[in-house]
Amino acid sequence: MRILVLHGPNLNLLGSREPGLYGSHSLAEINAELSQRALLLGVELTCYQSNHEGALVDRIQQASGEADGILINAGAYTHTSIALRDALLAVALPYVELHLSNVHAREEFRQTSYLADRALGVICGFGVASYYLALEAVVGHLKAKNQ
Repeated sequence: MRILVLHGPNLNLLGSREPGLYGSHSLAEINAELSQRALLLGVELTCYQSNHEGALVDRIQQASGEADGILINAGAYTHTSIALRDALLAVALPYVELHLSNVHAREEFRQTSYLADRALGVICGFGVASYYLALEAVVGHLKAKNQ
């Protein structure tokens, strides 16, 4: 089983960017911890981060035939990108939307997602654990689907 993890804009600054809101883990630490958890689940993980919407679209399109599911923290693109939505729908891979912070307890514009209605689910507000919960959710879905 292969899972693609996508990190959107500004997530490369994790650990130093508003740690009171996003936590003190760097993106490298999150990827390393997530990879360890994936190994325990018998899952191959590929992590990718970009600040550029088109690069994320390209990576989603490349996932067709390479991945069985996607975890996506699209950052600010969650609230603005029809292109990411269209790419996710085009590859037709199951995905989980996730966020470190509770977007529903923040500014009103962050409460709109162009991805959520077609996602398996949305996990937010649990800091770095949001990634772990999302991984377990997509793996559980894929295992149940393959039974």
